[in-house]
This record gives sequence, C-alpha cells and structure tokens, in this order.
Amino acid sequence: MTRRADPPRQGPPPRRHHRRLPVVAAVLTLVVAGLTACTRADGPGAAPPAGSSRPGADDTTGLHWRPCPEIARQWSGEVRDDLRYDCATLDVPVDWAAGPAAGTLPLALLRARSTAQRDRIGALVVNPGGPGVSGVDAAARLALGERSGGLPDAVMHRFDVVGFDPRGVARSAGVDCGADADWDAVFGADPDPHDDAAFAAAADVSRRIAADCAARHGDRLAAFSTHQTARDLDAVRAAVGDERLTYLGYSYGSLLGATYAHLFPDRVRALVLDGAIDPQQDPVAGSLGQAAGFERAFDAFVRWCAATPAACPISTDPAGTLDDAVDRARTDPVTSVDGRSTTPGWIFYAVVASLYDDSGWPRLARAVAALRDGDPAPVFALADGYTGRDADGGYDNLFAANLAINCADAEMPLPPTQIRALQQQWRQEHPRFGPALAVGLLACAQWPTAADPYPVGAAAGAPPILVIGTIGDPATPYEQAPRLAELLGSGVLVTWEGDGHTAYPHARCVAATVDAYLIDLTVPADGLRCPA
Repeated sequence: MTRRADPPRQGPPPRRHHRRLPVVAAVLTLVVAGLTACTRADGPGAAPPAGSSRPGADDTTGLHWRPCPEIARQWSGEVRDDLRYDCATLDVPVDWAAGPAAGTLPLALLRARSTAQRDRIGALVVNPGGPGVSGVDAAARLALGERSGGLPDAVMHRFDVVGFDPRGVARSAGVDCGADADWDAVFGADPDPHDDAAFAAAADVSRRIAADCAARHGDRLAAFSTHQTARDLDAVRAAVGDERLTYLGYSYGSLLGATYAHLFPDRVRALVLDGAIDPQQDPVAGSLGQAAGFERAFDAFVRWCAATPAACPISTDPAGTLDDAVDRARTDPVTSVDGRSTTPGWIFYAVVASLYDDSGWPRLARAVAALRDGDPAPVFALADGYTGRDADGGYDNLFAANLAINCADAEMPLPPTQIRALQQQWRQEHPRFGPALAVGLLACAQWPTAADPYPVGAAAGAPPILVIGTIGDPATPYEQAPRLAELLGSGVLVTWEGDGHTAYPHARCVAATVDAYLIDLTVPADGLRCPA
C-alpha cells in the first residue's frame, strides 16, 4: 500500500490495465515501505485545439524512435496489426536545478499509435501510479483498446499514447536495493507485531534496506523525487512536440500531475487525475486515511460475501475465517510444497491485493478457503502478484522504487517509539489495517538522505483540470478528491459512486465525460456524480 496510491500489481485484468492483479493504479508505499456522452465539437479537417501538435506531425525534437513490438507481446501474446509501438530514450538532468553538467539519467519512453488515427491532437501522456509502476508497460496495455479494458477507440484515434518509466523505475535508471531475503522479511512479517522484539525486528529490516539503498545509490537517492519527475514530465511533453500537455494520471499519477500543474500551469492543455491524492497531507495523515479506506473496502467484501454465497466459499463468516487463518499462521503456518510458510504477512498482502477492485473479491474468498483447507498456493499467488516476487524468490524493481520515491518526497521526523505508539492507537481505530500502516512508517523514518519535497499549491492560470474520486476507493480514499480539486483552483470534481481504485475507463459515465474532455476540451459541471 502507500501513503499515496495507484495499481497494485496486476496481470491482464478484466477491467483495468496493469501487470498482475486487477488495477491500473497502485498504492504501495507505506505498508510496503514498511506498505481511474457528449457531442464532438470538431469534425474532420478542423483545426486542432490550441497547444496541440500539428495534425499528422511527428517528432520535432530529435528523439530516435525505434520499433518495439515486443512490449505489446508481453501483454497480449501478439502484435495487433492496427497498432504501432515505438520506443525512445530521453536524457534528463539528475538535478534540474544543477542542470545537465551535474549528470543525466535516461528515461525510457514508449509511443503507441493507431493506424486508424485521424486529425491527430497530440500525445496523451500516461502515468499508472505506484509510485514505481512502469509507464511504458501501462501505455502498451492502455493502447490495446477498449475491447481489452484499455482506452476507448475515440481517444486512440486522436492521440498517440505515450508512457515513460519515471526516474528510478524499471528501465529508467531503476532503483535496485534490498536483498531478496530482506524483502521476504518485510512482506512475510506479522503486520501487527505485538511484542517489542517483533517490532524491533521490523525496524531492523527497514534500516537494512535503507542502508543498502544508500550504499548503492548514494546522494542520487534524493534525485528520485516527485519534484524532479514533474520536471521530467515537462521534458517529455517538449520531446513529443506538444506545446501543452495532455495527461492521464492514476493514483500516485494524480500527485505527479498536480505537481506539474502547479509548476507549469501555462503548459497544461488537459489533465485527468483519477484516484486523486491530496498533496497537502503529510505521510502520517495519508497512512491513517488509507487504513480507513481499506477497512471500508474489507467491509464491502464481507457484505458481498454474505449477499453472494455461491461465489464466496467462506460466506458464513468471512471475517472470522480470515482472522482464524491469521491466528493459526502466527503459531502453526501452513507450509507449501517448496517449504515456504504462509506467515501472517503473506496473508495480509493477499488481502490487500484483492481489495483494490471488486473483481478481486471472489479470488480472495477462494484463496482464504483454500488456506483453511491446507492449500496455501492461492494466497501466495495473490501476495506474490502484488509484491513482484517471482517463482525463484527474486523481486523486481517496483517496491525499491516505491520506497525511494516516497522517502525522497517527504521526511518522516518520527522516532520508532512514536511509530510504536501510533501502531497501538491505530489498532483501536482500524484493527485490520491500521497497525500495518503505522509500522510502514518505519522505512522513511530511517531514510539516510534528505528529502526533496514537491511544491504544493494552486495551478494558477491553468485551464480546467478533471479530478476523479471513487466513493469506495480503498487506496486513495474519496475525501482526497474534493480537497485536490479545491487546491488546484481550476479543478473540476467528478465522482464515481462505485467501489475500487480509479474509475476511467471502465465506468461508462466517467468514460464519456473524460473522452469529451480529452478530445474536445468539453468541461463537465463541477461536482458531476456518476452512478455505479
């Protein structure tokens, strides 16, 4: 989870776009670190909206694009004849204030273009959240189109879809730190360590990972901040030839987009911020809010179980069955055929992974039932999909990047003793998720480098910006959406009255609203509510 938001890990999901589980946007950080129809105004041949690229124009700034259909094959197993994928690398300063003389970082970019594209408006730059999720992969997935849960054809026919791996993520100088055994210890540990020794062990492993990050990356750790990435985003805008930015940001991507709007309000064409994060909240408030959000999502799962017993094999007592499984895991964990123990932490992350979207509820119910019957494999499949653990026990870059970005963004001036007190307090308020979110604060509390906080404030002079909140969002609780819209000044709030993390494009009313905004710059009434 995260103090901020977006996709847990996902595999080609039924509704969202990402890599392993069911969502595009991911909220990872703090738990891990310790844890998204109006009439067209323009017709064929009409002039493009102000600030867009010339119709049919290609690259004007010297990027060297090369075909990369292999990215598409990772998602669909084949390459669609009506899509072209090209990749490029853009070098950006390690520190924008110091300039290129202080060194550069390579950003990996992907551009997807439909052969049916007509009257091109420009590039739609996307960020799937995390922080730490690959924008290259997200763009490839979104470009597969509405039949595959991606962007509507109307959008694909007017825009190139451009994704980039933010600095420190995947192909863009990806952060690599923390031994696999230490990540196992983070994820497998009891999410609510009651005795002092277990809490001290959690603090020790967080300290080891932080020290390893410092040893491998040194002073560059501060360079992985959202502040720097927002300036990278402007470099991407310029590199694809657009005078003004058209952007779709999920979860953490909403924070990145809000930071961009504050820094460069005159360079905004249209921003869609889905799964909104309030930039004003501190990490403690963000973690507490997320604990409340996941408690609400779990309650919704319990209600679904009771209402649909045929689909929920633990419907007689879903909460009690899960609690029994966790209690047993503390003293007598079920062991898999390869000798791996189903400790409380792995069960916890299986639950977290399943609550981002209601499409994950049946899988969670089956996994808990299987564990009750002695089969831990479904629990491990859910947890490993979220954490990025492979069959050999190795981890990808997601959580290392998530940790580095969050800790570069905000200092955590709390000693472990105060975090321990928060753990006990939050256990009373949000017993299932509060303690884990509190313990997750340990990571940045022991971070070895100073933060580079992102600037917070209005997007003075920016055009209307769409801010989308979902009533039942566990990872970016709805309350943050109206706060972000108000902070921006030009924010226009759209509410989806459904469950899950992010709303576009699977919620039809939201999709129609966003499509009209992206294509025609048609702005909905502030406060629009879309029924589930």
